[in-house]
Amino acid sequence: MKALVYHGPGKKSWEERPRPVIKDPADVIVRISKTTICGTDLHILKGDVPTVTEGRILGHEGVGVIEETGSGVSGFKKGDQVLISCITSCGKCTYCKKGMYSHCENGGWILGNLIDGTQAEYVRIPYADTSLYPVPPGSDEEALVMLSDILPTGFECGVLNGQVKPGDAVAIVGAGPVGLAALLTVQFYTPAVIIMIDMDDNRLSTAKVFGASNIINSKQEDPVKRVLELTGQKGVDVAIEAVGTPATFGLCESIIAPGGRIANIGVHGKPVELHMETLWDRNITITTRLVDTVTTPMLFKTVLSHKLNPKQLITHRFKLGDILKAYDTFGNAAKEHALKVILEQ
Repeated sequence: MKALVYHGPGKKSWEERPRPVIKDPADVIVRISKTTICGTDLHILKGDVPTVTEGRILGHEGVGVIEETGSGVSGFKKGDQVLISCITSCGKCTYCKKGMYSHCENGGWILGNLIDGTQAEYVRIPYADTSLYPVPPGSDEEALVMLSDILPTGFECGVLNGQVKPGDAVAIVGAGPVGLAALLTVQFYTPAVIIMIDMDDNRLSTAKVFGASNIINSKQEDPVKRVLELTGQKGVDVAIEAVGTPATFGLCESIIAPGGRIANIGVHGKPVELHMETLWDRNITITTRLVDTVTTPMLFKTVLSHKLNPKQLITHRFKLGDILKAYDTFGNAAKEHALKVILEQ
């Protein structure tokens, strides 16, 4: 089969690899029909995720059809169309019983990280019964790919960890796909103000269409000054960090109001400064999280009922064999006006 293989920082190739086989009774083999590229994949290629070693097939999102099942799989059969969760859950360990599937002692975020992932013609999914979702006939596969990772990530790590309440002032720093997913789902809680901060005018314009009440280009104006103006010099109740750089985390520290919550989503490859000299007396809560996908069933329902339209995040479509071109497009998002790309086999 063909697959996108990581060969160290800055190096990747579309090459021939052995087709995966069943290794454990709980495994299934899925033929990928649609997948995508995540911002985390770009972090991997920068060398920010040292657990990803040379030779790994990347990707942790997708929809496909089951080709083969292990003898221990009871919930799925050959021919079933399935949504692949970015998080693999055994369903039995201590962390799974707490609903912290991202820290599953036998799984967690392993696809495209510790085991081969979904940017390939076929992928092996361990613990299939608790790591896949059946796709109802006639569902829009492209929309469902957004449920593999970015929608639950934006919602769980940003909105839920930020404890957004009706009437809150919310700032989302980073208008990339995950930041926009947080924007779409934060509106479940009717905040009074939603401020989107980025340096890309195209993404900011998209954020305005998606429901942001205010947009700030941090290259063109002082974002701290502008946020304070918009909030009566108080700052925001919730700051969602959706980039993963020292500068964007520092911005969240600068705009948070007393009693506020900073919810980190971004993948950080470098240390950040924690300004305790200004935060120590402000009753600030800082949260971190890797998505657990506990909200995927609920989000699945909102998408199927057309209450949530994640398909609007998709800007480009490619054949799976053109994945190197898709990476170039996604990696030059500002120039290409790219959000999410869909790769179809």
